Order: sequence, then C-alpha cells, then structure tokens
Amino acid sequence: MREWREQSLEFGDAPYVYEYASLYDLIELARGKKDALIIALDHITDVGNLGAIIRSAEVVGATGVIIPKKRAAQVNNTVYRTSAGAVEYLKVAQEANISASLKRLKDEGFWVGAASAEAPTSLWNAPIEGRLVVVMGAEDSGISRLVRETCDFEFKLPQRGFTQSLNVAQACTAIAYEWLRRAQ
Repeated sequence: MREWREQSLEFGDAPYVYEYASLYDLIELARGKKDALIIALDHITDVGNLGAIIRSAEVVGATGVIIPKKRAAQVNNTVYRTSAGAVEYLKVAQEANISASLKRLKDEGFWVGAASAEAPTSLWNAPIEGRLVVVMGAEDSGISRLVRETCDFEFKLPQRGFTQSLNVAQACTAIAYEWLRRAQ
C-alpha cells in the first residue's frame, strides 16, 4: 500500500488521502510526558508552509499539529512532499474551534504561547518549555482575536535586520528548536 501511495504521489495521478487525528489523540500521546509540544495553526492557508511546519515539528519530536477544519490549508499531495513524508509520522488534528481546543489543552496542563511580532517579550525570555502549545497565525492577518485571548502569553522572535519578519514556517522552526534546546 505504501509503495503505491509513494508512486502515485511521484506521478501526481492520485490524491493523497490523510486520516486526521483528533484533539483527544494528541492529548493521549502527550499523557504523562514532561515535555510535549503541539503547534496550533490559526488559518495558515499555504500548503507549502503547512508541509514545512509539519516537517520541523516532527524533526524536533513534537506531539502534533492542530489546524482548523475551514479556511486553512489541508493535508494533500503538496503537504506530503513539502513535509518530506513527515506527515506520516506526526499526527495532525483538524478542529472546528481552535480557541476551544486551546482551552481543553490548558485543562490538560499545557501552557499556550502565541508567536506575534508585536509581543513585548522575546522568545529568549518566554517560557518555551515543558508541555507547550505554540500558536502561529497567518502571515497576512496574524492570530485571530479569540485565539489570542485564549493564550497564556505572547512572544516574538528577536531580530537585528531590516526585513519585517520570517515567514511562518521559518519562524515556527526557530521556535520549535528553542523548545527542543530547553528540553535537553
């Protein structure tokens, strides 16, 4: 089955069918772990960014990724390719209400941090460790108000250059590696 799937992806003749996880699946995977990272994406629409985020999350040993059911990129052939197959090893949960999902994760002992260019606190000074959900927003509109209000804290990536910011996938990679560094 796997050979057929990879072959069909290579030739692009069949859509990649992904079986999404649930929020409950992610909670169960994190149960009992001192360090567990979940990336929550608030309406990321670019499939290339979704694939790159999944790849980075899997490489650092994240528990999973949460995406909205509507108005967001979905796992497809491009995401599979961009993730270099990492989507086969990392659970992606599709949830109708990201804010409600974050509240549930908080009930399970997770801290929720929002990555925002306007945040007063630097990544280096933020509590990016332990059981953590990192919320990443769309590049054009950022994190929605309701999701932002659900977060425990906000932080930004420090920068010296003149360019406004990194793209969302690059920023997520930097944040994920800071979480991994602190978990060591």
